[in-house]
Amino acid sequence: MSLGIWALLALGAVVMAGVFLAVWAIAVRIRNAGIVDIAWAGGFSVIAVLYAALGPGWAPRRALIGLMTVAWSLRLAGYLYRRVMGEHPKEDGRYVELRRRWAGTNVDLRFLVFFQVQALLDLALSTPMLLASINPTPRFHPLEWTGAGLWLAAVAGESLADRQLARFRADSANKGRVCQAGLWRYSRHPNYFFEWLVWCAYFVFAAASPWGWLTAYCPLLMLYFLFRVTGIPATEEQALRTKGDAYREYQRTTSAFVPWFRRPG
Repeated sequence: MSLGIWALLALGAVVMAGVFLAVWAIAVRIRNAGIVDIAWAGGFSVIAVLYAALGPGWAPRRALIGLMTVAWSLRLAGYLYRRVMGEHPKEDGRYVELRRRWAGTNVDLRFLVFFQVQALLDLALSTPMLLASINPTPRFHPLEWTGAGLWLAAVAGESLADRQLARFRADSANKGRVCQAGLWRYSRHPNYFFEWLVWCAYFVFAAASPWGWLTAYCPLLMLYFLFRVTGIPATEEQALRTKGDAYREYQRTTSAFVPWFRRPG
């Protein structure tokens, strides 16, 4: 059975709303809103499988974009799960700060809205997977091979940055210190940079499909969120609260996003 684009979108919206509603209920129960990060990453696996399984496009293309999305999604969700729900699980400082700001209101209801916005964001960012999954052209386009190659490089870079940060945090001697190991010496947020490249790769892949050029908004939207909403601002605000002057010096000498040469100390 295959579905048209509007039926796929509608089904995707219902499924994602249900997934994030269930995750919100768990978050309320365990008092840890940080699991929304796991759901945001893992949610793309759900919707990619849905589109790949029910889309009317060429099967090899549906399989490739589905596998690319699931591999990236589950790797990131697994990494976030270990961070959020590890040996000593505690709520991330960003969400602790939100609870503080929302004190005196219905905090759980506010988080419900926040979780559903994440579901909507998953749906909006999954358009490249949707358009690729309805493309009937029975051969791969050079843009699709280019997108797959860029995706491979981006996932490798993001994985390396995450491993370097996890190794740094695992050493108790580094408690309260700023990670400047490996890629983190050349960018304050190499993980975010390579994550953004993943979305550039999905756009390049989708650009080979009819109307695929419209998905240029995906890397642009991701860039906006990273720089203005839940990415760099919240992360750096928390780092300044916990690391103070050491992090201010890091900000002064190190590129915020694109890995680049350090400024003189």
